[in-house]
Amino acid sequence: MINKVTLVGNLGRDPEVRHLENGSAVAKFSVATNENYKDKSGEWKQITEWHEVVTWRALAERAERDLKKGSLVYIEGKLTHRKWQDKDGNDRKTTEVVAGLLRPLDRRENSNSQSGFGNNFPSAKDELPGTTSAVAPPTSNPSKVVEAEDDDLPF
Repeated sequence: MINKVTLVGNLGRDPEVRHLENGSAVAKFSVATNENYKDKSGEWKQITEWHEVVTWRALAERAERDLKKGSLVYIEGKLTHRKWQDKDGNDRKTTEVVAGLLRPLDRRENSNSQSGFGNNFPSAKDELPGTTSAVAPPTSNPSKVVEAEDDDLPF
């Protein structure tokens, strides 16, 4: 089973960071992603989706240090759902992305890159310790596709 979310978007607010009793940091912030399309009349439209993001420990501290409202960011994580009660005792549900990898993509003034992103694409140092990225190993023949046999399927 796979539960993986990849977002590239802009922060809607500065990260809010709390420190738990055990000293762990947790940061929460929202990220906006945009989708552009033409409607039936040929006019361009834009849909903005908002995503709540949570980061823990060193990644939370990095978010607090490196991100601010409007920052362009690359995030990989997993989708989570949780239930809670508000101050009035009403049951609430929320959906969040728990980030395992976070990378600021803002332009840097000293960057020599034409794209403006420099070397800001994700690397191993951007991940939380103990997480892994699912990257397929290179093959000798990249055009060859290997399909799973029916007996290997979990359903």
